[in-house]
Order: sequence, then structure tokens, then C-alpha cells
Amino acid sequence: MERLGSERLTGALLDRLTHRVHILETNGQSYRLQDANGRLKRK
Repeated sequence: MERLGSERLTGALLDRLTHRVHILETNGQSYRLQDANGRLKRK
């Protein structure tokens, strides 16, 4: 988990980024993945 110089700093940053957020889980394929697969097929 050490990405920003220290594990403690990384944990603190993630804590602040995820404070009071709503995590939505959706079923199905993402539009970005679908678009990327379509572009690969056209090549």
C-alpha cells in the first residue's frame, strides 16, 4: 500500500477520499469496456 512515500500517508489520503461517499454497485458490462472492445474488433 506504499504509493505516496509512506503507508500512513497513503492510508490517510484514501480515508479522506472515501469519507462520506456512496459506493454504487451495478451489474452488467461497463460502457467504457464495451467501447474499448468495439474499437479492438474494428482494427
